[in-house]
Order: sequence, then C-alpha cells, then structure tokens
Amino acid sequence: MVSKNQIKLITSLQQKKYRIANKLFFAEGVKGIQELLDSDFVLEHLYTTQNDFDAVSKEKKTIVSASDLKKLTALATSNSCLAVFKMPTEKPIIETGLIVALDSIRDPGNLGTILRLCDWFGIQQVLCSKETVDVYNPKVVQATMGSIARVNINYIDLNAFVATTKLSVFGTFMDGTNIYKSVLPKEGIIIMGNEANGISTELEKLVTSRLTIPRFGDLQKTESLNVATATAIVLSEFCRG
Repeated sequence: MVSKNQIKLITSLQQKKYRIANKLFFAEGVKGIQELLDSDFVLEHLYTTQNDFDAVSKEKKTIVSASDLKKLTALATSNSCLAVFKMPTEKPIIETGLIVALDSIRDPGNLGTILRLCDWFGIQQVLCSKETVDVYNPKVVQATMGSIARVNINYIDLNAFVATTKLSVFGTFMDGTNIYKSVLPKEGIIIMGNEANGISTELEKLVTSRLTIPRFGDLQKTESLNVATATAIVLSEFCRG
C-alpha cells in the first residue's frame, strides 16, 4: 500500500525544484534499477509489483499493486517497479582522456542516449552547461538504462572551463574538416551543441579543431543530424583513431 504522502513526494520528483529540495530522484524498470542498485547510488525506497530484488531489505521495499504503481510513474505505461534514490554529490572532474561537453542539450531523450553512448565508448567524464536538461529528470534516467551510474557528470560554467583547459577542444560544424579524414587524438574535449542552434557563439570561439560529418546523399538536403546520432558517429571515430 502506498500512502498519499508517498505518492505526493514521488510525483513531485518529476519536477527539478523538488528533486533538488529533497535531494532525491527516481528510476523505473528492472534493468535501470538493478544497475543503480549495483552502483554507489543509495536506495531510499523500492516499490514493486513483484516479489523480486531479493537483495533489497524488507525495510526498503514495498510490494504494491499495479494500480498504485500507476499513480507514481512518469511513463505513459508503467513498469513493474520504481525506486527512489538519493541524489549523489558531484564528484571531481576527471580532466584526462576524452571528455564530452554538452552545450544546452534540452531534450531528455538526447541526454540519456548520449550518456549511454559515453558509457559504451568508455568516456568517463561528461560536462554539462547549466542550461542542459537535468540528468535526474525521469526521462533522462530512463533513457540512460543504467549508464548514469558509470559516467561522471558535472554541471558547470562550460565557457569558463573550456577557456582555461589545456586540452584540445573539438566541435562539430557544417564547415569543419571531414571527420573521416582527420587524425583524432585519444585526449581532448568534444563539444556537442544545442539541438536547434548548435554550439554557442561564445564556445565556438574557443574551439581549436572544427570537424564535420559529411553528407553522402545525392540531394544534400538534410540540414543536420540529431545530436545523439552525431555524438555516436563522433565518438566512434575518436575511439577508432
């Protein structure tokens, strides 16, 4: 049984201000929750319609009905479980290897997918501008499928950081050098820009290497790639060398 206060708290966590105020967020689905349980994230409470997650103590687990779970979910179709976790303190920035910097990424699905890509390609550090969608937004958490537990994510003044870094700074532009013909290093900052406007003018001035993903279609009419798709291509090329 879920109390009215529990329902009120969990549904409030769909909004950033309440996540910050309570220092809590939630995840849905067996895979995503299990990934977080296997990480350093601290479980506050688990709600499930099944008698599963045997490693979770009875004090932190409540068996609920499907109708009760539906009152908590942020999804159109609820999963069989939902877990509330404590929001961790940001860890120090890892300024080595390849770093992905996100300039005002607004779509939760894009951010979640980019974090999965970073996890896949072994990128340990993601830097987000203050304008980028909150990583603990339920839709972002859902889209990461657990990768949020394996990538270090920091929200910073991106302009100030890039202006002072000693690393090479890469950005994707329509007029850049063909990425498939470029010699790419194993270390540097890769900036991916906003879905509608690309990399901001201020950050563009700090880019030391401009890259482009060339179009191969005969008509050459497509204006741009989805930012998550572009990130996949760029990371693949950097990791391939």
